[in-house]
This record gives sequence, C-alpha cells and structure tokens, in this order.
Amino acid sequence: MSSDMKRNFALLSGPLAFLLLRFAAQSFGSAAASALGMAAWMALWWVFRPVGIAVTALLPIAVNAVLNLIPSGHVISNYFSEIVVLLLGADLICLTWSRTGLDRRVAVKALCGIGTSMRQQIVAWLGASVVLSVFLPNVVVAAILCPIAAAMLKFVNGGEEPDVRQSAPILLAIGWGSGIGGFGSPIGGAANLVAIAYLEQLTGHEFMYVDWVLRFVPILFLVFLLNLFFLWQINRTTQDLNGSASYFKKLNEEFGPLKRGEKIGLTLFVLATMLAFLRPLYAEVLPGLKPAYSFLTLGLLMFVLRDENDEVMMDWNYAESHVMWGMMFLFASGMALGRMLIETGAVKQLTALIASSGPSGGLGTIALFAAFGCFLTELSSNTAAASIALPVVISITRAIGLNPVPYMLLTVVAVNCAYVLPVSTRAIPVSYGLDAGLQIRKGLRLTVLNVLLVTALGWFCINYVPFFSRF
Repeated sequence: MSSDMKRNFALLSGPLAFLLLRFAAQSFGSAAASALGMAAWMALWWVFRPVGIAVTALLPIAVNAVLNLIPSGHVISNYFSEIVVLLLGADLICLTWSRTGLDRRVAVKALCGIGTSMRQQIVAWLGASVVLSVFLPNVVVAAILCPIAAAMLKFVNGGEEPDVRQSAPILLAIGWGSGIGGFGSPIGGAANLVAIAYLEQLTGHEFMYVDWVLRFVPILFLVFLLNLFFLWQINRTTQDLNGSASYFKKLNEEFGPLKRGEKIGLTLFVLATMLAFLRPLYAEVLPGLKPAYSFLTLGLLMFVLRDENDEVMMDWNYAESHVMWGMMFLFASGMALGRMLIETGAVKQLTALIASSGPSGGLGTIALFAAFGCFLTELSSNTAAASIALPVVISITRAIGLNPVPYMLLTVVAVNCAYVLPVSTRAIPVSYGLDAGLQIRKGLRLTVLNVLLVTALGWFCINYVPFFSRF
C-alpha cells in the first residue's frame, strides 16, 4: 500500500467510524450515537495520526456546531477551563528550565551517582525518569533523558553505536518510567487534572493536592518495583558500562555554578509546587488562589524577571512558539468529549449495558476498569483515556450502589501505565534507536502484569484501607 493510500485510509477511518456508529447505535438515541461516533473518530485519528493531535482535539467544537448535540458553550468552556490555566502556568515556568539549561542540569545531577552494572543503570534511569515526571510533563522528561542516554552509551562504547541488548533496557526504562511517574502528583500529567475535575464535581468541594500524594505515592512505589524487576529480566547477562559514572561527573562539572536565570526558574517552580500542596493552610484566607492561579501568576513573572545577562527570562515570541498548546487542546478535548458523552446520554446507555452483565464491585469489576484504562491509553493518550474512562466508571459504580472514588483513583493509575505502542512518550526512545517491535513484545507482557498488580492493589485498598476511599 502506497503512502498516499495509507494516509487516505487513515483520514477516512475516523469519519467512516463516526457514520457507522451513528447509524448502528440508533437504539442509544441519535445524539448519544453521534457522541459515541465522535469518540471513535477521535480515537482512530489519535492512533493513525493523519493530522496533528491538536487538530483532532478541536473536532468536538466543529462536529457539535454542525449537529448541535449539546449547547456549544458546554463544549467551548473546556478549552480554557481552570485546569488549562494550570497547564499554561506550569508550562511557562518549565520553559525557563529548557531555555536556561536547568532541565539538563537537573537530569545530569540525578544521574551522577550512577553505577556501572546494567542493574544499577536501570535503577538510575528508571528512578530519574519516574521522579522527574512526577513534576514535569512526561514527554519533556523523555525528551531530556533520551539524548543524554544515547550520548552516554556512545561514549562508553568508544564512539561506536551501542549494542541493542545494551541500549534497550535503558531506553525502555526512560520511556516507561517517564510515563508511570506522572500519577505521582496532580501536576505530573493532564490525566490527573481530568480526574481532579471529576472528583471536585462528584464531591462538591475543592480537592487538596496533598490528598493525592498520600494515596498515590505508595502505589507508584509498587508499580516502580514491578517495572524495575521486569526490566532486570530483559537482559540477564552481566554487563558493565565502564566510564558511565565519569561521563556524568564530567558533564556536571561543565555546568559550573547555578546561574541567576536557573535559580529564578527553580525557585518559582518550587514555590508554585509548595503553594499547590500547602493549599489547606491558606485556603480560607485566599479562597481564590487555587493552584491553577498560583502557577499562572508565577509563570507571568517570567516575562518581568531578568537573568544574569539582564535579559527577561521569557519573551512572548519564545513562549508563543514553545508553549505546548497541543497538549492543552488535547486535555480540553478529552473533557469536551466526556461532556458530550455524558450530556447526550451515551455514558448512561453504556453504563446500563455493562451493568446488565452484573458487576459487583469486586475483583472482576476492578480488573475490568484497570484493563479498560490500559486499553484506552494505549490507543490514544492518558488524558483522552481518562476523559473517556472516568465518566463510565462513575456511572457504573453509581448504578450498582458503590462509592465511585476508589474506582476512579485506580482507573487513574491504569491510564498512566502504557507500555506497548510507540506513540506519545513511548515514541521518543524509538527515535533514539529502541526497536519498536521489542517494545511491543515486552510491553504486552508488562501490561498484563500491571493490570494484575493494579487489580490486587485496588482490592486491598478498597477492603482494608478506608482512608483511600474518603474525600
């Protein structure tokens, strides 16, 4: 099949799926069937990518304008919601990291204590990826660490390209680690912010970020261990990367002392993060200063504060060309799609269909939600997967008389754990030499193990950790 034929097939797959579902699911009602078709259209275009993901993210506005499924204001309001403001503010702050070189300095500093055995290498790269992605966007972390890893591997091989057995565990550690670390904090990924939006709607009160950390960090630690032991098994031969430690120490020395611009970027990021997590201490005094507005306010300071060269930390031309607008559209489109699925009654119909199979809320139900979340995030992105999965989870659990909160939280874990397809964050290691076929084969096995782990953890938390289910 020629490239033109493939592109035409990819382009037509979305509209055809939309039309097929719109007419095949008429028992759901015309509006609900159209919303389901919209979800299929967007999922297929996110997988095949005949157009940019940001273009696909704008489809809900156009399709809803033509078909008038729900009031247009209900769709458009998602594209500059409070959480989009948070994403913009965090992005403005983090852009100064890349502009000043602070991101590279932090990554190299985290790797300076690395050992030379393959097991130590995997621990270091996986650990650095997970920890950094708790606070930074997953794609940014992978984009920072992959070129550093590639340069190190080439250095320790005397300038020659590294052996696949040598590079694969390290590149997989970066790709997988930068994905799973995202659910360690609310600011680790847009999917988490989707969950927070639904939690606040469900409970009727503001969600405190410290509550997230208390629930998810222990789970992240166990998921980290699963990934670590699995990566250790990929290459059991004992291999030393002699010279890797000296390579990072040399890089670290070349940075010299922290420059003023780096200090400002680091200080404002730490301050914004502290304001988000210490929100319970000042919520009554400053009720309007939610994390979204803290990040944006401090992000705006970047256009005023000056670095060591007496230049502003950020100018609008740089921000305009480097802000991750596509990520914001992607997040917003997931929320808009979720709104369409809910308001047209599509989620209610799907819930009734699944509820008729008799889920009880036990191991089977938890496994179903975990597998559903993992499946969706492999096909699209964790943000889109969360936006589609969470309304379904809420509706099903309510229909069978259960507290939705713990099932929502476990679904969040699932949508942050994608290992198979070379898309999104996982595409970056492939561009640096990782065999995509190897990632798919190993990723399938790890996905099964991860679903089993999330299911077991979910069952334990629901039955024996009452704190986990309360908000």
